[in-house]
Amino acid sequence: MLTEKDRQQLSEKQLPESRLKEQLACFSSGFPYMKIVAPATAQKGICVLTEEEREACIKNWEAYRTANRTILQFVPASGAASRMFRDVYAFLSAPHERPATAFEKQFFGEISRFAFYEALNERCRAKEGQDIPALLAAGRYKPVAAALLEEDGLGYGHLPKGLLLFHAAAGSARTALEEHLVEGALYASNQAGEVHIHLTVSPGHRPLFERLAKEKAPLYERLFGVKYTISWSIQSPDTDTLAVDADNEPFREADGSLLFRPGGHGALIGNLNRMDADVVFIKNIDNVVPDHLKAPTVMHRKALAGLLVGLQERIFGYLRLIESGDYTQAQVEEMIHFLQDRLCIKNPEMKYLEDAELILYIRRKLARPLRVCGMVRNAGEPGGGPFLVRNAEDGVVSLQIVESAQIDLADPQQKALFEQSAYFNPVDLVCALKGPDGRNRHLPDFVDGNTGFISHKSKDGRELKALELPGLWNGAMSDWNTVFVEAPPETFNPVKSVIDLLRPQHQPLT
Repeated sequence: MLTEKDRQQLSEKQLPESRLKEQLACFSSGFPYMKIVAPATAQKGICVLTEEEREACIKNWEAYRTANRTILQFVPASGAASRMFRDVYAFLSAPHERPATAFEKQFFGEISRFAFYEALNERCRAKEGQDIPALLAAGRYKPVAAALLEEDGLGYGHLPKGLLLFHAAAGSARTALEEHLVEGALYASNQAGEVHIHLTVSPGHRPLFERLAKEKAPLYERLFGVKYTISWSIQSPDTDTLAVDADNEPFREADGSLLFRPGGHGALIGNLNRMDADVVFIKNIDNVVPDHLKAPTVMHRKALAGLLVGLQERIFGYLRLIESGDYTQAQVEEMIHFLQDRLCIKNPEMKYLEDAELILYIRRKLARPLRVCGMVRNAGEPGGGPFLVRNAEDGVVSLQIVESAQIDLADPQQKALFEQSAYFNPVDLVCALKGPDGRNRHLPDFVDGNTGFISHKSKDGRELKALELPGLWNGAMSDWNTVFVEAPPETFNPVKSVIDLLRPQHQPLT
């Protein structure tokens, strides 16, 4: 039963009461599982470019971006870095003062290798009157950890990853945001030297992002001869989802208010829908490397983009041909083979369609947003992967990125198929959102609302269930045309733990 206070809370979030009832129904009924047909492989579903093909795609991209195009980098950057420092927090709350675990010994033993070391050293001097070497020599390890995490120090425990110093560079240090500025200049500038970057951030951190961008963008504009246009958005509050308890009743805070949580990356499809760009690169904020290791990433992303615009040109040609009404049976067969062989769309009912129905079906499948996604060989990273999946409603098989939570792992066959995947989704996408007329497609029309899932969390020591909207690169792009391409392993270097910054991929050239 909703109280008047609940209704006021819904009004402030601009969330209709009917939406709340829909969310509660999802907790009771759950979501249908995805039906895996097979993992995508290099033989079926994943394109492995030859060196000649890669060079042709790069050449295609260079030609495309010399025209008057708007190219955009879309970077989800709202996530806090608190999980990145989970083990540092554990050390702070532990009874021992000196490092005890393998993580703690490595963290303090190699602390001078972190790009944030000099900034942390300054904060230690200001707070403790001693630098880091002196504090460690005196056995005072916790003040160093506190200076890193707490707000009267660097405050890294409360900041998003994009604002953290990741890499040493030419006598200074760069944040993850700066690395995206550099990448944009290297592969996403157009003929006019314009680099458009859009970041989704949390409301509280937006001023910090804006201040850093204002300070640093002129430096990289001079260095690369480009002009940045940086824009920002936040995840709309009306995409927040209600949390429930174990009995599927609304989870309430200590003051009796309803608990809402961000609906996950899937909520960002609305943000992406508002972007006006010809080509959009999507990549996580923490998957960046220093300059001396950027070449594989730059070449790979150019190749993805070149493949994308080549496919888009071919699709537009087919759509114009259909609109003209002047096509041959051979051309219809060509379009069918393109759907089946290039886009891996298999419809067992297509052979029964009459001519007019067949053309309408082909047109409907071609007139969709297009994405080309890099996939890396699976090296044990957690997360989703590329699969051929059968749609429950129409039986059509298509390429999808699937998370483990979307699979019925209690089904031995489905579990085996999921575990057979040799590839992993690194969030490495290049997208085309417009139709042949240059107008943006309405992206919410291509979301599969049945691909959300329920996760289990806790708050203040109490268990809760959270509703995750269809993921941005999962269900939110379920009805897109999709092509998977094998990506070099050097292009995937995420930072999940602070210790990851000590890997060679994040260290300066020695």
